[in-house]
Amino acid sequence: MRPHDDDRPKPIVDAPSPDVDVSADSSALPGMHRGGFQRLPTAPVDVTMQSAPTLDAPVEWAPSAPVSRGLAGWALGSSIVGLVVSLVVGWGFPIGLVGAITAIIALRRPVESRQVAVWALVLGIVSVLYSAGWLWWAASRANLFG
Repeated sequence: MRPHDDDRPKPIVDAPSPDVDVSADSSALPGMHRGGFQRLPTAPVDVTMQSAPTLDAPVEWAPSAPVSRGLAGWALGSSIVGLVVSLVVGWGFPIGLVGAITAIIALRRPVESRQVAVWALVLGIVSVLYSAGWLWWAASRANLFG
């Protein structure tokens, strides 16, 4: 026996007060089913059959077809930027190439403006040619061709 075990107070367990409801049908284990459900929460729900819609009815609203425009505009913009850059330096030819390739793609799409795509293609080619001229001139000044 340990010393001073007699000095500790003994626990007192009283009967439950009247405001505590002691039910006789309480579960033996927590979470055990008590029989209060009529069906499982994941049970199938009854489905009522409806008639199929008539296909001859007039269409009051229909989604519009997705239209993707703007590729020709982007091609023209990059061709113009490529031309401006190629006027200053010869290394601007990738921008002109992007404009020309995008213009060719835009010409193959039926929703794009053909006039804008043709202008983009022409300006992109001019940009690449002007950049090639700059690069040829710079290479000839550096005696790279012999």
